[in-house]
Amino acid sequence: MLQHLQTRPLRIGLLDFGDGRDFLSQPLAPVQRQFRDALAGKLRADGHEVVLGDDVIWRNDIAVRNGKAMAAADVDAVIFNFSVWAWPQYARVAGQFCPQPIAMFSNINPQYPGLVGMLANAGSLDQAGIRFTKTFGDLEDPAVYGALVSRVRAVAAARRLRGLTYALIGGRSLGIDTTVIDPAQWMAQFGIDVDHVDQYELVRRAEKELATGTRIAPAMAYLKAHVRQIHWTAPDATFRLTEDLLRRQLGMYYGAIDLIEEFGYDFCGIKGQRELTEHFATADVAEAFLNDPYHPDGTPKPSIVCSTEADSDAALTMQIFKHLSGTPVLFADVRHYHADLGLWDLCNSGEHATYFAGRSTDPAVNLAQTEFRPQGFYFPAGGASVYHVAAPGPVTLARLTRRAGRYRMVAFHAEFADLGDRAHEVAAISQDNWPHAFAKFACTPDAFIQAFNCNHIHGVYGDCLAELRGVCDVLGVECEVLG
Repeated sequence: MLQHLQTRPLRIGLLDFGDGRDFLSQPLAPVQRQFRDALAGKLRADGHEVVLGDDVIWRNDIAVRNGKAMAAADVDAVIFNFSVWAWPQYARVAGQFCPQPIAMFSNINPQYPGLVGMLANAGSLDQAGIRFTKTFGDLEDPAVYGALVSRVRAVAAARRLRGLTYALIGGRSLGIDTTVIDPAQWMAQFGIDVDHVDQYELVRRAEKELATGTRIAPAMAYLKAHVRQIHWTAPDATFRLTEDLLRRQLGMYYGAIDLIEEFGYDFCGIKGQRELTEHFATADVAEAFLNDPYHPDGTPKPSIVCSTEADSDAALTMQIFKHLSGTPVLFADVRHYHADLGLWDLCNSGEHATYFAGRSTDPAVNLAQTEFRPQGFYFPAGGASVYHVAAPGPVTLARLTRRAGRYRMVAFHAEFADLGDRAHEVAAISQDNWPHAFAKFACTPDAFIQAFNCNHIHGVYGDCLAELRGVCDVLGVECEVLG
């Protein structure tokens, strides 16, 4: 189940380039093999799949054969490796078949002019309009190797968007124009197809699961055993969270899983407001666990990007983050700035993956710090909000938007703060039943406000700012980095 969503390791092509004089090919072969094997071994040790060329490229026919082989192997990115002088024509011939930008690399080896070769080949690629990046230095230097891999990851993350199918479940919510996209633009710029599904399909499938399915009962049992607290209410309470409502929410989750499985969708957005939130139940439990790396019964699964309010550019931003990090991605409103704490409150109606509660792939760890609290007056249909405060740590935050139809990204570093026992008190200032992440941004409040033209923001733990810049470069997207 959901095998099409499994994230495979990066498949990296590695081609070596050499001198076109036949009497030099044999003496140079051991030098080139030494540097190629060192690079391939390091990439494999990091878990990547490496597709090697079948020979050092020192003639045009070898360049054509190996360039076509990279395309046939469907590599995510290609490294052109230069350890000796290499005739510049060969990179241009091979490069026309390879994913771009090509990641050019030359290790330190002053006895042989590998750097000279890389720079000369870069000129040939530039003249031919073949895009590339360059990395030079000692492979054992973490900064050098990190820069090379960062560039490869960026190409791979952008390339892996092509061929995806996005399930747009519902339509524009609450008049939020930044949630709406042009499917033709997505296909032309990103290679993504958009399939529109009515929200009734979630209701229909949920009701079927409630009537005849077998998955809700074990999920209910698991959640009752592992969620820190479920704040049940009476059936006639103004703001309700009953077992029947939670079952409906779980029904929507399994309905979404079945929909994704049946049609091979890769990521999705669910409108929610107003139809579900006023007449059936909120979709927050479904959205949270879709983004989680496990089902509500605790069994593992791939994380599936899901944005609330059918925010499609949110989902696209999140999918890029997922390709870069392999972890669940935050979806949040920019709710409030606590000037006394220097922290932004990133709070959403309940769509944060429970992963953020404990920053763990173990559901028991995360759910022990999660509460299900009843929704409030915004959502009269009722149901659970998945309440927690995000675990501390450095993060990268970003968002894709459009300015007069052209995509741009705003991105920056931040830190999720640890407020200790005060966290729930501070959360209650704005919303005591929704999940929160308290973040210190790497830019001033005014710089953020002036640059950021959206109510939704997204991010992952760790530093992937360089990779985001690279992805934007590949996709032709303006990138503004704050701070």
